[in-house]
Amino acid sequence: MSLLAVEGLSVHYGGVRAVRDVSFTVPAGEAVGVIGANGAGKTSTLKALLGLVPRTVTTMRYGDVDLARVRPHDMVRHGIGYVPEGRHVFVGLSVEKNLLLGAYARPWNAATRAGLDEVYELFPMLRDMRGRLAGALSGGQQQMLAIGRAMMSQPRLLLLDEPSMGLSPKLVEDILAVLQRLRRNGLSMLLVEQNAKLTFEATATCLVIENGAVVLAGTSQELQHDSRVRKIYLGL
Repeated sequence: MSLLAVEGLSVHYGGVRAVRDVSFTVPAGEAVGVIGANGAGKTSTLKALLGLVPRTVTTMRYGDVDLARVRPHDMVRHGIGYVPEGRHVFVGLSVEKNLLLGAYARPWNAATRAGLDEVYELFPMLRDMRGRLAGALSGGQQQMLAIGRAMMSQPRLLLLDEPSMGLSPKLVEDILAVLQRLRRNGLSMLLVEQNAKLTFEATATCLVIENGAVVLAGTSQELQHDSRVRKIYLGL
């Protein structure tokens, strides 16, 4: 059963067509990856889902909700979490206040407090640094904070945009471990990444985007060994 179903999604910037008739589904409880070289249209696809860029779409269903009619700032109320490219944490606020802002659409009660404890259990480092300004954290720590902040809304679907960008190989492995754990817990995810290795290991199925269009789709295990993926990435 699909939690998210998208058909015929296109994005235009002036006369430039950045995304061309992209269609895909995210099954409930599954993780789907979107990979491609820099500038392929991955981030534009994700932002179009959220209504952050001009778009046209034939169908965009999230459960029984017509997502094309939902305003960007209401997405979180429908159970959609978003981890933006570049993290965008509130650098002048503490780690804990950043996390609490992730729950702004929910009433503060025992369940919300339990959600904070769950984030701290997922990222023990954030508990240790909960009083520290977010701007004092390293890039990897800020990425974990951005994921934790999104989890505070208790999403049914988590959208992640380039979570490995700018991170060391060790921190990329840490992020991978978190994504794999969330996947095992049954969280539906759409992961947009340039790092194909991370994506293949974190997701069940994957789309490969080139020049704004889906050129390959299949299981992550199959695509991991597909010579066409090497050609798209490396021109070989």
